Amino acid sequence: MQPYPTGGSVVQQREGAPSSVLNAVKFMYAGAALTAVAIIINLFTIDSLRTAFRKANTDKTLTAHQVTNLANTFIVVGIVTSVIAIGLWLWMAWKTGDGRGWARIVSTVLFGLCTLDQLSLVKEGFAVGTIFEVLTWLIGLGAIILLWRSSSSSYFRPQQYR
Repeated sequence: MQPYPTGGSVVQQREGAPSSVLNAVKFMYAGAALTAVAIIINLFTIDSLRTAFRKANTDKTLTAHQVTNLANTFIVVGIVTSVIAIGLWLWMAWKTGDGRGWARIVSTVLFGLCTLDQLSLVKEGFAVGTIFEVLTWLIGLGAIILLWRSSSSSYFRPQQYR
């Protein structure tokens, strides 16, 4: 490792990321891609979602217009949260690839929140989402395991100043 000068102090240049970090970043890109695919597939199944909302309104407590509005709101919220999720996947991939220790921690917290969300669905009696949600969770698990391997830890340590 060759030091390079920066304004009077010498900072050691960061070595390349270990394979565990590079693979974690690839997992994160895969999570973003899978989330994008899920959005596209969900857009093709909007009519079936609206039909499911109509069928769930068996006691007719909502008007047809209210059911349609509720389904549309559900769709918009799902798309917006998925786009945010894609942004988070990409942001965490870029920052962990850069060796930012805080990004490893934020990624872990986000994975924990995702896990709690999945567990709350199970507790409520719902099936554990779609195959995409399960695969996305597994991708997140793989990324977190790779990020916390001992081979990754040295990459996230702050660079030493001399």
